[in-house]
Amino acid sequence: MWSRRKGEILALTGAVGFAFNGVVSKLLLTSGLSSPRLTQVRCGGAFLLLGAYVFLRYKHKFRTNKSELPWLIAYGLVGFLAVQIFYFIAITRMHVSIGLIIEFTAPIWILFWLRYVLKKHVPSQMWIAIGLAFSGLLCIAQVWKGQTLDTIGVLAALVDAVALAVYFLLGEKLTKARDAQSLSVFGFGIATVGLLIALPIWSFPIEIFTQSINLQGRFSAYNLPGWVLVAWVITMGTIAPYLFVVNGIKLLSASTSSVMGMAEPVLAGVFAWWWLYERWNFIQLVGGVVVLTGIVLADRARTAAR
Repeated sequence: MWSRRKGEILALTGAVGFAFNGVVSKLLLTSGLSSPRLTQVRCGGAFLLLGAYVFLRYKHKFRTNKSELPWLIAYGLVGFLAVQIFYFIAITRMHVSIGLIIEFTAPIWILFWLRYVLKKHVPSQMWIAIGLAFSGLLCIAQVWKGQTLDTIGVLAALVDAVALAVYFLLGEKLTKARDAQSLSVFGFGIATVGLLIALPIWSFPIEIFTQSINLQGRFSAYNLPGWVLVAWVITMGTIAPYLFVVNGIKLLSASTSSVMGMAEPVLAGVFAWWWLYERWNFIQLVGGVVVLTGIVLADRARTAAR
């Protein structure tokens, strides 16, 4: 029982870190740093700091084999690179909390994987859950008004949701034989290599580090140099929450961890409302509650299918 509670605490703590990081990241994104470049500095910085620590203290943890390597590459490219890029694209074009609500339909995609790929039986409750979740998304988007949300932002968030589902599923598989620290280093490292190939480091916009960035919203009277925000994103917004979540996955299942992560869009909404004055109207609030209800039901259906 304590092991499960510990896993839930770790997953929730990670959700808090990711939720607050969404607001800080949006400040950088709206100051001229592109989504791929923010992902690059986030993954690269986390890889260098966490990688150096693990290498100096636990060098043996970097050992791998031919059967594990393809899974580690997929974990890094999808679970770290794709999740972050599409998340940043989504929150650049929409409210942080709305982007996260769509992203956290991930448990539903996990359920689809269980039913249609692994061919496991799942109860009819699954279809009710999916219907509720997508009905809620329609309310959030208010489609009857003629697309009140940015199309690219919504598509990016949906792709992000699928990538997040893959992150949880691969994390559940890989943590059976590997600790959270070395797994995270592999994830950050593979994502960093992928981005270095696509985006050469010598063309990185280094001026972002010295740029004076307005904190917007409640703190619009204040500015901070870009390096302070980047340092926060790397340490408290990336390394710390990723370690919490990966350790949580090790103690829980992929689906349970993803549902615990549902606290992230709720918390992000609170942070964005408090800091950036981002607000939802009543219909969007109802839609958010309906989506979360659908996700909870989907997880229960997933549990019942075991």
